[in-house]
Amino acid sequence: MDFKDTKPIYLQIADSICNDIITGRYKANERIPSVREYASNLEVNANTVARSYDYLQQSEIIYNKRGIGYFVADTAAEKIRSIRKADFMKTQLPEFFHEIDMIGISIDEVVELWRKFKE
Repeated sequence: MDFKDTKPIYLQIADSICNDIITGRYKANERIPSVREYASNLEVNANTVARSYDYLQQSEIIYNKRGIGYFVADTAAEKIRSIRKADFMKTQLPEFFHEIDMIGISIDEVVELWRKFKE
């Protein structure tokens, strides 16, 4: 994993796990790697991964079965999509609209590119 300086590492790890959940790598009620396993794979401190897991648990994306490990919550994928959609609509989309307006791209051009992307 290639970490960026713009966001705390534990949040980048949490985002990566969320990506794995919404793409189906980790399914509902499936066990995810232990804190130590994940830390070893990423070559980061286990405390950093533990912080990521704690964040995801507080967000109700994963849950802990004491002595067994962490598992993906039933509604994790939907919750992640909902959180990301709200964030995108609030922060990124207004910037996008501002930029296309400034450089003169029409919404029709955007829609056409979107259609091509979806094919």
